[in-house]
Amino acid sequence: MKRMLFFLFITAKAASAQRLPDVVYMPNIKSVKLFVQNNQESLPVIKLNSNDLLELHFDDLDAYAKSYYYSFELCNADWSPADLSSFDYIRGFQNQQLTEYRASSVSTTNYIHYQALLPDKNCMPSKSGNYLLKVFLDGDENKLAFTKRFYVLENKIAVNAQVMQTFNSQLYISHQKVQFTINASALNLFDLQQQLKVTVLQNYRWDNALSNMQPTFNRDNILEYNGEEDVLFPAGKEYRWVDLRSFRFQSERVGKIDNSTKPFSLYLKPDAVRVQQPYVRWSDLNGFYEISASEFINPWWQGDYANVHFTFFPNNKQTFENKDVYISGELTGNNISEDAKMQFSETKNAYEKTLLLKQGYYNYTYITKDAKDANAKPDASLTDGNSWETENDYIILVYYRSLSGRHDELVAIKIINSKNVR
Repeated sequence: MKRMLFFLFITAKAASAQRLPDVVYMPNIKSVKLFVQNNQESLPVIKLNSNDLLELHFDDLDAYAKSYYYSFELCNADWSPADLSSFDYIRGFQNQQLTEYRASSVSTTNYIHYQALLPDKNCMPSKSGNYLLKVFLDGDENKLAFTKRFYVLENKIAVNAQVMQTFNSQLYISHQKVQFTINASALNLFDLQQQLKVTVLQNYRWDNALSNMQPTFNRDNILEYNGEEDVLFPAGKEYRWVDLRSFRFQSERVGKIDNSTKPFSLYLKPDAVRVQQPYVRWSDLNGFYEISASEFINPWWQGDYANVHFTFFPNNKQTFENKDVYISGELTGNNISEDAKMQFSETKNAYEKTLLLKQGYYNYTYITKDAKDANAKPDASLTDGNSWETENDYIILVYYRSLSGRHDELVAIKIINSKNVR
């Protein structure tokens, strides 16, 4: 009986873990990208019942062909599974096989590159909302390879938004405020708090997302979200960058390349704390990375891999007390996980991390998180500092549930940039 209970506990835990978004479960899977067709720096969103397509790309470093399948899972605004059968929100087959793949060429690291255009006409989402793309082996969802978030939008309402400086004198030079208005007159709202949910993202990240805010004013379902303390984000600074489009020539941020190892070893020039540095604007990708190569025709299956060594020197070469340090950006899935966590070297008095990365152009930053508080939000104030001038993207997601509905519909997405700050 105890063994049976233990088995059920482990099974339930594994099933719960498999619903986590943007997680790679198999160590042989690398460079997972899901984006709007032909735009690697985009939120993966399609309109309901449209011809919009998403591109999926990933590599399997085991370097032999396998039978990968995918399916979709409809989720609520908080990414909990919707109380619906997959037959209720997928039109056609519930699983689809990935049939487009090819072996790497030219590269010293061997892999199989898989790609697809989603959704397939035989496996279409039939409802709007948050979706989890699940990719797994041999048609068995227990052999989960990775998950990725994407969004199906049914535009029902209008959102107007702007980024402002806060009037709070203590946060004026470090934070940005998102103020917006939702015209919900087209919705059948009886219980605003239960039926309408709003989430605001900064630079497409979910680890510091703000949600559960309520409107300051409601004038005939014209909802104004302009409370002074409601939607405030630390502005951060422009993302750090590294150009890895060539492994033959050292770009500005690369200190050394060792071509004698397989995969290659690239040592980046050490990074330092930027808190005291004045704000400097440069063009960045707001945390995204782009698979590209300067010497190959198609980087998806010709691009090579390297172990990229990151080094970060804290002030006075001392650890941050009770803080863990992470590399943040799309290159680590924007997740606070062991895969992104840096280790402090007592010999170098620096934080270090090695990531296996494919050729491309990468954005990243360093953040800290309270080591003793699992619910603490990540923070860049100790590593980069915050400047209100920083260029950031903000994404407003509006969800609606009808009185008889069993999931949260995605009825509006608004993307604005802080360069239009007022």
